[in-house]
Amino acid sequence: MTDTRFATILERGVAEIITEAELLRLLNSGRILTLKQGFDPSAPDIHLGHVVGLRKLRQFQELGHKVTLIVGDWTARIGDPSGQSATRHMLSPNEIENNAQTYLEQFFKVVDKDKTEIRWQSEWFSQFTLDEVIRLTSKFTIAQLLAREDFNKRYGSGNPISLTEMLYPLLQGYDSIVIQADVEFGGIDQKFNCLVGRELQQSTGQPPQQVFLVPLLIGTDGHQKMSKSLNNQIGVAEHPREIYGKVMSIPDPLIVDYFELVTDVPEEEIAEFKKQLKSRSVNLMNLKKRLAHEIVRQFHGKQAADEAQEYFTQVFQKREIPKETRTVELHGVVDISGKIEVEVQRDITSLIVEAGLAKSRSEANRLLAQGAIEVDGEKVSASLVSLKDGSIIKVGKRRFLRMVDSAKRKWETANS
Repeated sequence: MTDTRFATILERGVAEIITEAELLRLLNSGRILTLKQGFDPSAPDIHLGHVVGLRKLRQFQELGHKVTLIVGDWTARIGDPSGQSATRHMLSPNEIENNAQTYLEQFFKVVDKDKTEIRWQSEWFSQFTLDEVIRLTSKFTIAQLLAREDFNKRYGSGNPISLTEMLYPLLQGYDSIVIQADVEFGGIDQKFNCLVGRELQQSTGQPPQQVFLVPLLIGTDGHQKMSKSLNNQIGVAEHPREIYGKVMSIPDPLIVDYFELVTDVPEEEIAEFKKQLKSRSVNLMNLKKRLAHEIVRQFHGKQAADEAQEYFTQVFQKREIPKETRTVELHGVVDISGKIEVEVQRDITSLIVEAGLAKSRSEANRLLAQGAIEVDGEKVSASLVSLKDGSIIKVGKRRFLRMVDSAKRKWETANS
């Protein structure tokens, strides 16, 4: 039975603990534990899927324990193949450095920086000799490594597996030896890698680390784990309105999971939500708005959460154009009489890139092809469009642009 003092930490938002009895013994020992969290800077951004585990780290820090964050600048060159069906490309040192800096900024939106030690794998692996590599590989057999599900599937289907990829769990496990980890944290898909670290520690005479695994958060598509590559993510550094809107878009069956895994809403309230959902006595829109507000507030503060909620209500419930919509000068054409023409032709893809509503021309073209661009409420399919003073361009669900022709307005005022 779980000690009541640690019930929230060890039960809510937990997939598996190996082993819970030993972890409880360590928590009751009074010793400051070393909590291992590793990340490969293969991508720069953190999303809510990462936050599930990071919130656990913060809870342990509040008990006085120390997080050792390992920046996998060495293993990132391999790329963790977990869940991948093909060999991943290696990243350059510059890509790794840039991704790591962005990741660290976002990491400390959740985890207490003052109670975190940052270590880079290159501290020890840059000095690794061939002798040490051979000794490390001798600890595991090919059969043991093929027990890992993704390796096994690829091997069985005849897809290639590089030797460097098989080194990945060994290198991650060696990190645990270097920092003498007491507990390693990861998603449930990291179970194999974490257990390798546990075995390697025992082989060198260290006490085996405990393994703390959290569930995988399902993304906004409602089917697959949250991932930037699947475009179903909610990033912690995204604009408050974007976070709020994305949370409002999640399928209804995920509401309770999100409350449990990425908010501090008390268990008693969540239990009541479950009852209300089962009896269909709750307004789902209001429940989602509560969830979205909680998540935005966590990363951007109450004021930003209030503003995001007001924006959502105005734009998506009342179907109004937001008052503070960004404006762009239209620059109308003067006709023979000296009057400013009310309509001009513009390339919509260039315009939304210039206005910052799309990151690149290729993204703008993709949005156009998907029917995600509207002018004055009508979807556009061609890049050349007619615009006038006051035209509203909508890109996706939450991005707006208002066209303004100051010269036209001045001409009308002067000639009225």
